Amino acid sequence: MKNFAVALGHMDKNIKTKMENTLQPKPPIVVILGHVDHGKTSILDYIRQSKVAEAETGGITQHIGAYQVEHLAKASLAQMGQAKKKITFIDTPGHEAFSAMRSRGAKVADIAILVVAADEGIKPQTKEAINLILHLDLPLIVAINKMDKPSALPEKVKKELAENNILVESMGGKIPVVLVSAKTGLGINDLLEMILLLAEMEELEADYSKSANGIIIESRIDSQRGTTVTLLVQDGMLIKKDAIATESAYGYIKSMENFLGQPIDKAGPSTPVLVVGLDQVPPVGEEWQAMESLEEAKKKAQTKAEKERHKREPAEILDISPDQKILNIILKADFSGSLEAVREALKSIPQEEIILRVIKAEVGDIAENDIKLASSAKAKIYGFRVKSGSDINILAERLNIKISLWQIIYELIQAVRQDASCLLVPEICREKIGRLKILATFKADGKKQIIGGRVTFGKLEKGTQADILRDEQNLGKGKILQLQQNKQDVQEIIKDREGGILIDSDIEIEKNDILEIYREERKKREL
Repeated sequence: MKNFAVALGHMDKNIKTKMENTLQPKPPIVVILGHVDHGKTSILDYIRQSKVAEAETGGITQHIGAYQVEHLAKASLAQMGQAKKKITFIDTPGHEAFSAMRSRGAKVADIAILVVAADEGIKPQTKEAINLILHLDLPLIVAINKMDKPSALPEKVKKELAENNILVESMGGKIPVVLVSAKTGLGINDLLEMILLLAEMEELEADYSKSANGIIIESRIDSQRGTTVTLLVQDGMLIKKDAIATESAYGYIKSMENFLGQPIDKAGPSTPVLVVGLDQVPPVGEEWQAMESLEEAKKKAQTKAEKERHKREPAEILDISPDQKILNIILKADFSGSLEAVREALKSIPQEEIILRVIKAEVGDIAENDIKLASSAKAKIYGFRVKSGSDINILAERLNIKISLWQIIYELIQAVRQDASCLLVPEICREKIGRLKILATFKADGKKQIIGGRVTFGKLEKGTQADILRDEQNLGKGKILQLQQNKQDVQEIIKDREGGILIDSDIEIEKNDILEIYREERKKREL
C-alpha cells in the first residue's frame, strides 16, 4: 500500500508537471484608458504607424478595435540577445457614452495604460478609468502625454494622480510613469519597453494546447460578407475552418484575417482575428469557444440562445401613467458595440414625461422591414454610421417615416432629445398687462356680455384673457373680444381711460367686479 501511495504521488506530480508544461508565455493584452482628447488613439496610431505598415483614417474612435504590434525588445527582456516581441492593444473609445465598452475592454486586458494629458491633468473620465483599473486590480502604467507642449506640467499631474490613489514611482509608489508625445514620438519606445517589462514581471501565460476560447471584441453585418466578428483568442490555438459557438451564435469559420485584413490560417493566445461564418450577430462581450463539430457548436449556442435573446429583447412592456407619452425608436448601427453605446447614451435623456421605447435595436443598414415596422409602430428610425439606399428612402417618404442618420453619437442623441421634446405639453406663460374696474353692465347675449369700465393699471388689449374677481375671489375667466372708446373700435385702452368691452365668459359680470388682464404664450419645452 505504501508503494502504491508513493506511485500515486509520483503520478500526481507527473500530471501536474505535464499540465504546467502546457502553459507558455503569451503576448500581453493592453487596454488604453483615459479622458477624451488626451491622446489615447494618437498614441496607438503612432505605435501602429511606426511598428506596422498600415494606413488608417484618423478621427475619434467609435468602436473597440484590437491591434497587434511587434517591438524589438532590449537584451534584458529577450534573455538571448534581441528579439521581436508582440503586444496586443485594445483601443477603447474615450467618449463618456462608451463607458460600458471601456469597462468591457479592460476586463479582457492584462495591463492597463492610463493616458493623462500633461497640460490638462485629471479629468472626469480619467477618474472613471482609475476606478475601473483599481477595481479590476490591473497592472498599470501611466503615460503622461502631450509633453511637446510648453504648458506641460508632469509633476502637477503626478500630484493629482496621488490624490486619486495612483502613487507613481517618483513619489514613492510602485506605478511606473512614461513621459510621451504622440505628436513627436517622444517616449513611445520607452512605453513599449515598459509594457514588455511589466508583462515579464507578471509572468503572463496561456495554454496553447487546449481548445481555443476567448471574448468577442466586436461584431457587425458586412454588406458583402454577412456577419463579421472580431474575436480575441485568450487560450488555445484557433484554426481556420474550426466550428465555434458563442452564447447566442454558432458557425464554421469560413475566413479568418488578422487586424490588417490579411488572411491567416491560425491564431494563438492574445491574437485578435476577424472571422466570417457565424449564423447571426452576437453581442460584444460574449464568450466563445472552438467546438469539435458544427452540431456541437449549434447545440451549445442554442442552449443559451433563448436566454440571451430574452436579455437582448429591446421592446419593453411599460407601465405608463396618463401623464406620460411614448416615443417609439428603431436603432440601427454599424457595430454592436456602437449600438450598445447609443442605447447607453439614451439614458441621459430625462424620461419622466416622455418614455423612450426602443422597439428594435440591430446592426446593419436601414432595411425595408425597418420601414414597415416603423410605419406600424409609429416609430422614428435613427441610424449611427449606417446607410439607407435610394429605394429605402423612397419607401420611407411614401409611408411618411422619418429616417435620421448620424456619424457622431452626441448629435444622434440630440436629435432624439429634440424629437421627444416635440411630444411635451407646451409651457403656458402668463404675462399680467392690466387691471379694469367694472363701472356698468349693459346686456348679455348668451356668454357674450357688454360692460363698461376704467383701466386702473397697465392697459386693456383686444384678444387678451381676463380673470374675473369679486371681493378678491377669482370666479372664472373670459376673453376680450372687442373694445370701444367714443363709439369707435380700438385695439387697446390705456390706464385711467374708460371704454366699452365685449367679453366672452361663463361668469355673469357685475358692477364693481375687477378684471385682471393677462396675455398667454405657449412656450415649447425641451428635455
